[in-house]
Amino acid sequence: MEIIFAGLQQAIYLILAFDRELYSIIFLSLKVSGSALLLAALIGLPIGSLIGLKRFFGRDFIISLLNTFMGLPPVVVGLVFYLILSRSGPLGFMGLLYTPWAMVIVQTALAMPIVAALSHSSIIGVDDIVRKSAITLGATPAQAALKVIMEARYGIMAAIIAAFGRVTAEVGAILIVGGNIAGYTRVMTTTIALETDKGNFELAISLGIILISIALCINILFHFVQKRGIVK
Repeated sequence: MEIIFAGLQQAIYLILAFDRELYSIIFLSLKVSGSALLLAALIGLPIGSLIGLKRFFGRDFIISLLNTFMGLPPVVVGLVFYLILSRSGPLGFMGLLYTPWAMVIVQTALAMPIVAALSHSSIIGVDDIVRKSAITLGATPAQAALKVIMEARYGIMAAIIAAFGRVTAEVGAILIVGGNIAGYTRVMTTTIALETDKGNFELAISLGIILISIALCINILFHFVQKRGIVK
């Protein structure tokens, strides 16, 4: 318990003292995770909507693939992208390995299947009478599809929240492709892992408290948007 209280005191001190290193780690964490979440939503939502609204050859295979990718071990994903982005890999010429962009890419790959699969589940859960009623009232197929998506908005928001949890908690994959370079690719989760290995539990606990607090605040914001969304 003493370590926990010491970690809490350290966290409060570092926050109030506007510690430069701490805030650079926090801002980089938010930048990487936020960018990955945005990309995952931009890619995953159209895929989830397409397979939820359309019937086509290979649809079941895509659904199975997305469900499988939801449970992929992060270290495996990190290894795959390390090989792709390494100097001898197919994208090695871009020089992305050990950069924040590599971390964004790997987090997007982890979060996108969650957004797509859960969005699909939400959309197919909408009663078909919604689409039929919209068409009966004169809506075009595109407008009817949009109506179905709007009916599934709470489930879609839950998918985004789940993806957010995935990217903010990630350690293994970003450690492989980012390298945990101080002042450049070191984020909160990798710093916690490093400080724990070093036995610096007070700093690790303080960063853990800050990470949980940030995640709680953002999830409260997501819940507010989900409850008070622009479409009620």
